[in-house]
Amino acid sequence: MTHFKNLSNIDVDTASISDAADSIGLLDRWLPSIVARVPGARAVGPAYTVSYQLLSDDQSGYRNAANYIDDVPAGAFVVSVNPTGVSCTTWGGILAVTAQQKKISGAIISGYARDIHAVNRIGFPLFSEGVSMVSAKNRIQLHATQIQVEIDGVAINPGDLVVADDNGVIVIPQDRVETVLDRAFSVEEVEHDIVCAVRNGVPLKEARKIYGYATPWQRSVN
Repeated sequence: MTHFKNLSNIDVDTASISDAADSIGLLDRWLPSIVARVPGARAVGPAYTVSYQLLSDDQSGYRNAANYIDDVPAGAFVVSVNPTGVSCTTWGGILAVTAQQKKISGAIISGYARDIHAVNRIGFPLFSEGVSMVSAKNRIQLHATQIQVEIDGVAINPGDLVVADDNGVIVIPQDRVETVLDRAFSVEEVEHDIVCAVRNGVPLKEARKIYGYATPWQRSVN
């Protein structure tokens, strides 16, 4: 089995990863509410989780939402959740610039993001549930980082593999990453062979049969 040490160099799309995950019974690990905000952007990395909470009553004055970004390591994928019910943004242009400067892979915002034009201008891979202009300042505050969070019923732990592209976002538990990625590469090889065969005049039904379209991951387990 292949060992994947440099996740940022993994070039396999979410569709292939989804098929590979299905093949080992790892179903419904995608996040249907999360949408790409930068067309064509793609990101891969281990989850760095962030969770917010309501403001506590024992403080007054200016209340910043969070300053966790300086602690996020290069290559990580920020996974931010706002379960408070307060409608406000937890990601914007300043965070995107900082994240890009720190070589953070991307960000998923279960909630709202803003400064979308600025984020697109620098090309930072941002994926969010919604878009708004309302700041989190003086509305919510940081609860914790690097804890288990949940998006769309999917439990996400620190270190789980996050892969995101124009198809959407999928999360693979870290103890299943190598198996899923091995199979995902096999899926892509099979589909590539089928496309080449069709371009050479082979009927699709025959090409699928020849190259094992029904179980493309078998190349990685034989």
